[in-house]
Amino acid sequence: MRIDKFLWAIRFYKTRNMASEAIKKNHVKINGMTAKPSKEVFGGDILEIKKNQIEYKILVLDIPKSRVGAKLVPQYIKDQTPKEAFERQETFRQAQSYYRQKGTGRPTKKDRRELDNFLSEDDE
Repeated sequence: MRIDKFLWAIRFYKTRNMASEAIKKNHVKINGMTAKPSKEVFGGDILEIKKNQIEYKILVLDIPKSRVGAKLVPQYIKDQTPKEAFERQETFRQAQSYYRQKGTGRPTKKDRRELDNFLSEDDE
């Protein structure tokens, strides 16, 4: 099965086009080598996928005939992504929300002045 179709079938990407775009941008490797969307995937292959600032590592157990339900995905893949990757993303999210909470809108003029003063003090 083609790699783009496989990633769509195991619900890693919402559409096959999104999977193809990610592959074309070299976000997907098969057994350590970059792949094209038409590259065939076989059982036992290891996929390395960069998505949402996480580098997933997936072992292909079997090839589905078509798109499978979310509950059936573990029959076809085994996630070998290290836990540090998820922890790094959570740390990044917390660092972003430290200054401003999500949904509070654009910074006000006062917020920008305070930020500029803070950054200029660090430069000195």
